[in-house]
Amino acid sequence: MATISKKVADRIVAGIKKYHSILESAKARDVGEADTVTIIKDMLFDIFGYDKYSELTSEFAIRGTYCDLAIKIEDKLLTLIEVKAIGIELKSQHIKQAVDYAANKGVDWVVLSNGLFWYVYRLIYDKPIDFELVLEINFSNLNPRDINDIEHLFLLCKEGWQRSALGEYHTQRQALSRFYIGAMLQTSPVLDVIRRELRRISPNVRIEVEQIRAVLVEEVIKREVIEGEKADDACKKITKAAKKALRATQPKEAPTEEQPPAPPPPQTPES
Repeated sequence: MATISKKVADRIVAGIKKYHSILESAKARDVGEADTVTIIKDMLFDIFGYDKYSELTSEFAIRGTYCDLAIKIEDKLLTLIEVKAIGIELKSQHIKQAVDYAANKGVDWVVLSNGLFWYVYRLIYDKPIDFELVLEINFSNLNPRDINDIEHLFLLCKEGWQRSALGEYHTQRQALSRFYIGAMLQTSPVLDVIRRELRRISPNVRIEVEQIRAVLVEEVIKREVIEGEKADDACKKITKAAKKALRATQPKEAPTEEQPPAPPPPQTPES
């Protein structure tokens, strides 16, 4: 996680304290969507550090329809925010419209919020367009003294966007996902290490790599981790990274200079 300046951390802490009571009151009054949009826009200013007038856009127009809020910095559209009334339970179908909006604009990130809950999704530009949940924030449970809570809010801050903090967080989550680790356990280097350690424990037992792989796949790793689209995608990316690393370690062949043609054999005088 990137280092957070004291100024930004203090702003986040003050915002957590301030909006605990505001959100609780709004939920008790069961305010509608328009009022929830107003609260979220204030939060984006007070907590996340965006300028209300130049960096936040309400009812962002996309192909004749509107998304509730959009964040733009230096004319670059960073994310779209779909807002529901604070009393509505957020569900995956609520984000589909915002995902369609984002795909039309080539935006990677979409936020779904009712003020209390904030769900951050990354688009997967595939056929069809898909999306994955990367970050979930529940303001009711935030602790202003908890550094993890402060760091998670920083990911959505203006300063976080400028340092690509959310993208780095997503990359780290991917690397530590069960699908990546499951795929990594099946790679030759890892299997070789396991085989070496097993032979150290049982030096007189013949153990082959394929035997280890079979045990991992059939008895150790859950089936859902090594089967399906996410597992296949993890295998492809790990294989691609391994090939790239291998190419980087291979010495480049020195260019060979073109040799001049050999001179013709000496002519002997006819006798």
